[in-house]
Amino acid sequence: MIQPDNSTIIRLAMEQSAFDSNCSPEDFLRSENVFCESVPNERAHRYLALPLVCDLTSYGNNVVVSARADLLPELKALINSQDMYKWFETPFLYKLNELLAKTDSRVCFMAEYFLPDADKIMALAKEVEQSHFPYELRVLSQKDFEGLYTAQWSNALCEKRRNLDVLGIGAYDKGTLVGFAGSSADAENFWQIGVDVLPEYRRNGIASVITNRLAKEIFEHGKIPFYCAAWSNIKSVRNAIRSGFKPGWMQLSAKANSYIEGMIH
Repeated sequence: MIQPDNSTIIRLAMEQSAFDSNCSPEDFLRSENVFCESVPNERAHRYLALPLVCDLTSYGNNVVVSARADLLPELKALINSQDMYKWFETPFLYKLNELLAKTDSRVCFMAEYFLPDADKIMALAKEVEQSHFPYELRVLSQKDFEGLYTAQWSNALCEKRRNLDVLGIGAYDKGTLVGFAGSSADAENFWQIGVDVLPEYRRNGIASVITNRLAKEIFEHGKIPFYCAAWSNIKSVRNAIRSGFKPGWMQLSAKANSYIEGMIH
């Protein structure tokens, strides 16, 4: 079983990102930027469709670029000409999209990924156990997910990857499911958490309680929970922090224009 201490968590997170980006874990700790060709890797996060057109990952020290080989020289010139804090700002993204135009792609996903503070996760879970939380909490497994693949629970479960949905926590009010946190086995050591709460039950602390409880359960299964939020989703970022998570890394990915248009329409 993986021991849920913070030094182990960050080390394994960088190892996982290295599988995704075709680099070494130590590359995320360098002061200089790193540029790698994107290639398939069976140990990468299972939601990634490798190879990638262009992907930028940063743990706060530098940026690791994983991209098509023919783009790497231009990407290197562009990124190395910028100060670190400018890599994910809008003027730089305009320039990046100009470079990507010849591949019929552009910037698509921009997200922050959160890793658990192991001590805080356990402390918060203990607080909830000792409190009078007004809703019943149930541990759910794959057999319990049938019938929950609806729009209401689409953040907690993924219809397209049902086989990866492995564990959940449900909050019930008199037998009715009102909040649901689900996890998907997105990598060998990492399970991702998504959460949904019925609109009329929001602002009651349900999201943070079930997210925290699920993180604890994931630890007990010998895995590490992680949480992703779009930069614009302030509510989700707040939930991550309230649940015992802290910023881990940030990532930007390009996708084909056809893919992006499909998301918009």
